Amino acid sequence: MVHLMSRRGLLGRAAGLLGAAAASGAGAGTGLGTYRGKAQIAITLDLEMSRNFPQWETTHWDYEKGNLNEETKRYSVEAARRVKAAGGLLHFFVVGRVLEQADVSWLREISVAGHPIGNHTYDHVNVLAGRVEDLQFRFQRSPWLLRGMSVQEAIRENIRLAGEAMKSRLGIEAAGFRTPGGFHGGLREHPGIRSMLQELGFGWVSSLYPSHPNTQPMEEPSGAVLQGIVEAQKQAQPFVYDDGLVEIPMSPISDIGAFRGGRWKLEWFLRSVRECVEWTIETGGVFDFLAHPSCLYVVDPEFRAIDLICELVGGSGGRAELVDLGAIAARVRGG
Repeated sequence: MVHLMSRRGLLGRAAGLLGAAAASGAGAGTGLGTYRGKAQIAITLDLEMSRNFPQWETTHWDYEKGNLNEETKRYSVEAARRVKAAGGLLHFFVVGRVLEQADVSWLREISVAGHPIGNHTYDHVNVLAGRVEDLQFRFQRSPWLLRGMSVQEAIRENIRLAGEAMKSRLGIEAAGFRTPGGFHGGLREHPGIRSMLQELGFGWVSSLYPSHPNTQPMEEPSGAVLQGIVEAQKQAQPFVYDDGLVEIPMSPISDIGAFRGGRWKLEWFLRSVRECVEWTIETGGVFDFLAHPSCLYVVDPEFRAIDLICELVGGSGGRAELVDLGAIAARVRGG
């Protein structure tokens, strides 16, 4: 039987983490010192297709990340409706190739309802790639698409092109930038990428995904694994890089980490989400739920994860609010 930490133990752990952060001066780097007030909870969905879903053998989406199926679109629209009904906004990040599809009225509907949509590159490229082979599967198979560009030029153009597609098909500017894939150190060691993003007009980025424990495939997470995921939330707090770019990390565990990496059952995932959100509410921190409708419609067709987050915020007695990442960035800047 898995040992689950009691609520008292959870709160004690939260207080201990905050105390350690304050004692070490970590508050400025992790955001914990800034966020000892109302917790900010964001629900973010990346609009892309995902390998292994709906069937484990499915891999062709690696080459067609933007070819969203109807199930993914319907899930996105309904998720947005549920979050707005709960008093919040859902923050989407779209791969530009989605906008090549004939009908984008569903995405326009989401935007008109007030939900922000950010840039997730055009082809889901790795912004830290140093070789063509590392950019994206599409360019491994069809390198001529790069038209002689260097890897760095291709990355910049891929981000710019996604923004142009959003303006053309949706009539909107990108609401922030999220890197395809998350990096344990974010962009700390990559000032050139940060500078490029700022030159492209971005004031904040979501690139950091902290390391955390996981299980062997199909193994129920132990109390220690769940505790480790909760403790990783301290490293998922927003901060400002030296050059002024705001970082809003993605909070573990993502749906892909749970359902692809760990092959978890939904109940295990919901248990982790609950503990992480409760920690965030108690510490007055930030939680950035990272998921993909192309995965969730398969593993969570009843929207239980999203509804759970909304319920926890709604039942927090005013100690938490559902926000988009732009609101988090503004608070980090002191706005």
